[in-house]
Amino acid sequence: MATETPITTIGTILERLGSVLYRACLPNGKHVNAFLSRPLSLENAEFVPNDRVHLEMTPYDFDQARIAARARTKNDATIQK
Repeated sequence: MATETPITTIGTILERLGSVLYRACLPNGKHVNAFLSRPLSLENAEFVPNDRVHLEMTPYDFDQARIAARARTKNDATIQK
């Protein structure tokens, strides 16, 4: 059985629903339930509303997503010389 490649996108956290469950908004305006990935849950990552995150979704279910990482913003970039 072949593994499908996940659909990746960037979303915005709307609210926290549980210890590893969040509601996120996709760029097209759709709201999905987003779960922390295993590595993020092991490091006790927390997100607050308006945080931007990388989401992974299967092509079979567009109502759930996995939070893969925090999305970088321009303010996060460090200046290296």
